[in-house]
Amino acid sequence: MRFRPPVLCLLSSALSFMGCAKRETPADAGIRTQTLLLGNGAEPADLDPQILTAYSDQNIMMALFEGLTALDEQTSQPAPTAAERWDISADGLTWTFQLRPGLKWSNGEPLTADDFVASWRRLLSPALGAENAYYLYPIQNAEAFNKGTVTEPGALGVAAPDTRTLVVTLARPTPYFAMLTAQPATYPVNVRVLAKFDALTKRGTAWTRPGNLAGNGPFLLKEWLPNARIAVARNPHHRDAANVGLREIVFFPTENPDVDERNFRARQVHATFTLPLTKVSAWRERASRGEAAAMAELRLDPFLQTVFLRFNTQRRPLDDARVRRALSLAIPREAIARTVLRGSRAPAFTLTPPGTGGYTAQAQTGTNFDAARGLLTAAGHANGAGLPAFEVQCRNDEIQPQVAEVLQATWQRELGLRITITQTEQKTWLQNQQSLAYMISFGSWIGDFPDPANFLGLFVTGGGYNWTGWGNRDFDLLLTAADGTANNVQRHESLQKAEALLLDAAPIAPLFHGAQTYLLHPAVKGWPPALLGTRRYQAVRLGE
Repeated sequence: MRFRPPVLCLLSSALSFMGCAKRETPADAGIRTQTLLLGNGAEPADLDPQILTAYSDQNIMMALFEGLTALDEQTSQPAPTAAERWDISADGLTWTFQLRPGLKWSNGEPLTADDFVASWRRLLSPALGAENAYYLYPIQNAEAFNKGTVTEPGALGVAAPDTRTLVVTLARPTPYFAMLTAQPATYPVNVRVLAKFDALTKRGTAWTRPGNLAGNGPFLLKEWLPNARIAVARNPHHRDAANVGLREIVFFPTENPDVDERNFRARQVHATFTLPLTKVSAWRERASRGEAAAMAELRLDPFLQTVFLRFNTQRRPLDDARVRRALSLAIPREAIARTVLRGSRAPAFTLTPPGTGGYTAQAQTGTNFDAARGLLTAAGHANGAGLPAFEVQCRNDEIQPQVAEVLQATWQRELGLRITITQTEQKTWLQNQQSLAYMISFGSWIGDFPDPANFLGLFVTGGGYNWTGWGNRDFDLLLTAADGTANNVQRHESLQKAEALLLDAAPIAPLFHGAQTYLLHPAVKGWPPALLGTRRYQAVRLGE
């Protein structure tokens, strides 16, 4: 007679075996199911591409929508997406975009050239107040329409003679216009869906929620759990759905980079949004020792970004350019780059990063404590006399508070100033800048395309991102002159003068240029270094 062990013994043995088996991590499961797991830095303010202002929000937009063009990760040059091709007239003023056949929204509706016309009219609507409306200002009557001096939508230089043809008439030659059509603000939105939620000129409505949002990108919105996760799934109606490798992407709004890094080591995500500065040296050391994992996972990529201070020029004493210049001259940029940033980022003496579109600024700011003290004395504030405490507002990330502490100590020691530091989450940090509810605030700009005007244009009088209260007619005229010529030498001459004027007036003070320092799982394919940080997720795959 064969021995039959008791059932409880068999169950115990099975449980012991299961306990010893290697558990599948979320990252491993993601590779098996083609689900990309990404740290994304912050909770999005909204998922409306025409009103986003944060880089972390843009990451999600590029999964849900696409424009006429996209910027290639490796070359930063425009590539056709919704547009199959485009033609430019000899005078550079007429651009004709031919859409791909059979384009659809994620809800299955046809997407036509009329949708682009309606979307661009919405972006330029004064009632929407979109910060990024200026991207379309090269179009005939676009700026006047946005500012309400032209009210007839038909006056805009945008027309759709048929369902697949979009004709754009520019007010001035704009050689980089195809780069502008790659920006999220210019993505099409389904105005019929927006109308159902009264969202044509309103923000924060339910049209951007799962089940409501209709996009035209390679993925559609599946889930949005605030402050937890945003999940997108492959869009079966996308123009190239058959070649989209990923099944899903999950974005985690992890603001704390230490948590992001721990999640990566625990294989909870395939990529971090950034890498804590305190961990960069350790990962570099591991890589230098030849550890295969560290060498494969550590990414130190170039990034077209400048971090700077914004001064609220509407508040005394920051309405005095001498006070602003004094603060800028008393910033120990090289020491900050060496100590706080641990050599991972370069000090910034200009607003524009070096070599942006073949342009490097000639005028620079620097560190000169004697000159800074002289400016304060000339303004009637020797040794800080008569000055209030300056509040410095920063985002509660890893870098900004540390830099703020260096500024606090330096300005107190060298200039006799009293400094307080206020940390906020990203949403509040942005809102306070937009409403000028600050004295001094950290600011940042990541280039949307590699051209100096993309940085300098932030500070035109009344510009959507000119959150300083500053305006200067000469500065505006120099940028207008640069926009009005196709001669690159003359254009750069005007931009050089504009940057010199900006640094002298000092509504901002450059701090450091950016870099993409992050961790990437070796299984992530189709993820080359990208100067602009943009990703075309349809090209990404997961595989060992």
